[in-house]
Amino acid sequence: MVPPPADAPPSLVTGATGLVGSHVVERLLADGGRVRALVRDEAAAGWLARLGAELWVGDVLDAGSLARAAAGCAVIHHSAAAVGARGGGWEAYRRPNVDGTRAVVQAAERAGARVVHVSSIAVYGPRVRDACPEDAAFAPLPAGAHYARSKREAEAELFEAHAAGRVWATALRPAVVYGRRDRHFVPRVARVLRLGAVPLPGGGRTAFAVVHASSVADAAVRAATTAVAGGRAYNVGHDYDVTVADFFRLAAHGLGRRVHLVPVPLPVVRAGVATLRRASALIPGADRELLPRATVDFLTRGNPYLSDRARRELGWTPSVRPQEGVPDAFEWWKDERPGG
Repeated sequence: MVPPPADAPPSLVTGATGLVGSHVVERLLADGGRVRALVRDEAAAGWLARLGAELWVGDVLDAGSLARAAAGCAVIHHSAAAVGARGGGWEAYRRPNVDGTRAVVQAAERAGARVVHVSSIAVYGPRVRDACPEDAAFAPLPAGAHYARSKREAEAELFEAHAAGRVWATALRPAVVYGRRDRHFVPRVARVLRLGAVPLPGGGRTAFAVVHASSVADAAVRAATTAVAGGRAYNVGHDYDVTVADFFRLAAHGLGRRVHLVPVPLPVVRAGVATLRRASALIPGADRELLPRATVDFLTRGNPYLSDRARRELGWTPSVRPQEGVPDAFEWWKDERPGG
């Protein structure tokens, strides 16, 4: 890509210390751009300042601090979101994800900035198995799918504002994102792998719906400067094909551990899940939709999220292959996790 001119206005990145946001910051700085990082804890974000980002203390739910950070910016890369909120139910997701996106749209409207919103493939619903382009219909969501619902409603806020001419906006829909500074997916997989033996439904031969954070950042930066992206969504569903089994092997390599992957026939796995779901009826407050069936689906459905539009319209060209990116992410977790 052509580097921005020296006097180009800055870009604002929300969620700048998170997985996707931090990689967007790195990418923008590597391209020679000016970056404002919206952070809640200036001390914890010192490493971003050392990279060359300007730290602006604030929050997407604090209209004043958000407006000050956005003033004079050409683009707002909106990656702040609640992903694995603990407790609080729907409100724990609605406020940061829906209200936060509405606030970003308002700040962008005042600043005359474009918005690149990081959404999720979760908007399509949990039962996707066939090829899924961006214009696929959204399926009904289970009652407890708060994250997916919040991402749908956030996209609705975004695209309604674009259609009304209030802002120029686009959305990215990544698959499960991994990479350095991942505090959700990588730690969960790592804790399972540390057990030493991992059952693989169906042998782990299906493609994994994962994408490296640097690939999402590449798509975000390209979308911000691609006119046709306005009002459109882009699946960032996979950068390179990797099977579930290969992902786990590469992860184990990054952890420096020997892990025995145990193929388990799908009928056996599904029978076990059915038993757990029946048992959940005896547990007060248990949400049957959140029991392991969703995990089994994720591990066995393959990767149906077509990313052809991003490659065609954005010139999306991911560079970090799983053979490098997966071990690196898990080695980072091993070295940086609390408690050593």
